[in-house]
Amino acid sequence: MKLVVITGIPGSGSTTVLNKALEEVDYLHLNYGDIMTEIAVEKGLVENRDELRKLPAETQKEIQKEAGIRISEKSETTNVIVDTHCTISTPKGFLPGLPKWVLEGLNPDIFILVEAYPDEVIVRRLGDETRQRDAEKAKDIQLHQEMNRAAAMAYATLTGATVKIISNHDNHLPSTVKKMVEVLK
Repeated sequence: MKLVVITGIPGSGSTTVLNKALEEVDYLHLNYGDIMTEIAVEKGLVENRDELRKLPAETQKEIQKEAGIRISEKSETTNVIVDTHCTISTPKGFLPGLPKWVLEGLNPDIFILVEAYPDEVIVRRLGDETRQRDAEKAKDIQLHQEMNRAAAMAYATLTGATVKIISNHDNHLPSTVKKMVEVLK
């Protein structure tokens, strides 16, 4: 069984690319944020996903750990792809999306980072009316993607996984999906 972690900052298109790739490969798709939200709602801490990152860091850590346990239990019997974020931009700085205590439970085989140009990310975020996102400048988006690269390599060092970066630029979805499918097979 394989456990793959796919990441990308909000607006990178990682979920879109993943959903298209899943039409061609057999993986159980689990969204880390959805599982975290499920746990936080069950505990009465938030009403929606966008409120998660505003919780105190210690609370976020507890929820991360519990979500990792739920995911690892499901990965024992089937190929799993976890859709998540390498880092979360919080008012107090970047929080690791997959800290050591989560990585130990997940023990992934591959990290896939989906990236886009900062200007593409800004336009995509502005067009997404389903989410409440804070406005960010291009330089902040670039920094976030650089932090994701650094975090992914650190995660790979701890787990022995590989790191693959896939560019997802506007009007190139079919070729991006093809690259993703090649990595997953």
